[in-house]
Amino acid sequence: MLKKSSVLLATIAMFTLTSGVALAASGKCTVTEIKDSVVTLDCGTAAAKMKVGDEVKIKTAKKKAIEGC
Repeated sequence: MLKKSSVLLATIAMFTLTSGVALAASGKCTVTEIKDSVVTLDCGTAAAKMKVGDEVKIKTAKKKAIEGC
C-alpha cells in the first residue's frame, strides 16, 4: 500500500510540474506577408501573450468542399 501511494504521489507531482509547459497562448492570426521562408503574421492583441523565440504551431484554414447533386 505504501508503494502504491508513493507512486501515485510521484505521478501527481510530475503532472503538476509539467502541466504548465503544456499550456500555451492561442489566438487567431492572419498572414500579412511572405518573403522566401519568412512568414509575417498579424495576431492583434493575442501577440501580447507571445515572446520572441516562442515556437508556434500553424494550421491552415480548411476549405469546404463544394458538394454536387
